[in-house]
Amino acid sequence: MNSQTETTTWQNFKRLFAYTGGLRLGLGVAVFGMLGYAGIDTLFFSQLKPLIDDGLTQNNPNILKYAPIFVLVAFLFRGIFHFISNYLLAWVGNNLVMRIRQALFEHIVAMPVAFHDSESTGTLISKITYDTEQVLNAMSKALVTLVREGAFVVGLLGIMFYYSWQLSSIFILITPVIAVIVMVVSKRFRAVSKRIQNAMGEVTSATEQTFNGHKVVLAFGGQEKEYSRFNKINNNNRQQRMKLAIAKAISVPVIQIIASFALAFVLYVASLDGMIENLTPGIFTTVVTSMIMLLRPLKLLTTINSEFQKGMAACVSIFAVIDQPVEQDSGSLSIDRAKGELQFDNVSFSYQGSDKNALTDLSFHLQPGKNMALVGRSGSGKSTISSLLLRFYNATSGEVKIDGKNISNYQLKQLRKQFAFVSQQVVLFNDSIANNIAYGRPDASIEEITEAARCAHVLEFVEHLSEGLDTNIGDNGSMLSGGQRQRVAIARALLCDAPFLILDEATSALDTESERHIQDALSYLQQNRTCIVIAHRLSTIENADVIVVMDQGKLIEQGSHSELLELDGAYAQLHKFQFSD
Repeated sequence: MNSQTETTTWQNFKRLFAYTGGLRLGLGVAVFGMLGYAGIDTLFFSQLKPLIDDGLTQNNPNILKYAPIFVLVAFLFRGIFHFISNYLLAWVGNNLVMRIRQALFEHIVAMPVAFHDSESTGTLISKITYDTEQVLNAMSKALVTLVREGAFVVGLLGIMFYYSWQLSSIFILITPVIAVIVMVVSKRFRAVSKRIQNAMGEVTSATEQTFNGHKVVLAFGGQEKEYSRFNKINNNNRQQRMKLAIAKAISVPVIQIIASFALAFVLYVASLDGMIENLTPGIFTTVVTSMIMLLRPLKLLTTINSEFQKGMAACVSIFAVIDQPVEQDSGSLSIDRAKGELQFDNVSFSYQGSDKNALTDLSFHLQPGKNMALVGRSGSGKSTISSLLLRFYNATSGEVKIDGKNISNYQLKQLRKQFAFVSQQVVLFNDSIANNIAYGRPDASIEEITEAARCAHVLEFVEHLSEGLDTNIGDNGSMLSGGQRQRVAIARALLCDAPFLILDEATSALDTESERHIQDALSYLQQNRTCIVIAHRLSTIENADVIVVMDQGKLIEQGSHSELLELDGAYAQLHKFQFSD
């Protein structure tokens, strides 16, 4: 069990070290600075013996004359080594974490939609923020202590053995005991650190969820419920941190007590007649002082073990995400601009973890430039169709075809360029209106952006803003109303100029006047384009070339508006219900 844990730790450390490519010269110089710092301290203590035995006894009075120069020069170099090691290690550590954070961010963005459906956004944010910070601590703080204090311990032991191997051997007897304690504590640190990371993910997730739904919390009086829920999560995080603090607090004094027993035994042995005759004041002082000085680096090395184990646990958490496969692009066919033919051929689909089909044996054929409307109750599978077209998910069975070819054969990036998509859940970015409109075409000119904004009636409210199209709209367009946000999203789709247009409840947030303007713009946009409109309000799709009625993932009716009314089926009943007034 222990050997497997050690192997895993070593493998993760090697993998982490692989991210230091191009930084290793700086890391090497930083390590040299740490060793130099420890070397100066060791040299300083090595001079205690000649200072006492020769200098203070007047056997060599020149030692005392040169001692001040030695102290000044030693501390000057000590300061230089300290600066070099700390600065370069901070440079290496921050660059390393930046690389890991960038790799993690890019990998998460590249993950399939199904992964994001199952993972909490707060947990993923915690991995990018908190977990990477733990790696930085392991890389900087832990490495400084490990190298510098470790070298200092080796130096002090070297001095002790050089002057009196008999006394020093006694101190070495405690090493196996300390090693066992460190191994036990390391295992505990690693387990608790993993639980702390999970707890931090829960804190981030709960915070994000509550803040995003702040208006709902206030409207429904859910403050006390949210306080209680967050308090439970927050308390769990505190408990895990206290467990880590207890393990750290116990391990340090235990090791120091063991070391103190060794020191006491050394003092006892030194007082024996056979030993005291061979000890000079300088040797005795140097050995005892070195033993006392060993207590602090031993304490730091034990304490820093918790930081190192937290860093390694964070690496496991980060690499667990990076090791998951990204969205697969199996397509090899290139497509510049599709003709616009669309076909579903006996398509069935079920979401991961669901036993029920979201779509069952769905078939329809849409010619280029035609307009198809999808209607049906919520959960009937309308939005699933658009997700399959964009290959957010792959059909369980059957084929989805564009221009007569299975969409899985097309290169994924080029396939998605064929679609302009406006969802019922508008997503805007904390940027200017112009940049949000040009999100799908960052190379668009200001004239093209302005024209798209005009067609989508964005200019009607932009004209009243002091900075016009350059106005920053806040996080997810918080500075705009629902209808204004929807119009910006439609302008973004207009600018894409794609052969396929998907409107998923695109006019749902618009008032009657705005909707009329948008319908005019969309009528123009739909010319020479294949359009799929998902709508609950039948007034927006009466002019569609074909209307598909969905129910529980199945196509139950298909035809034009007038044909479906004459059929007097589900569509006619829905129409009568909406226009009963």
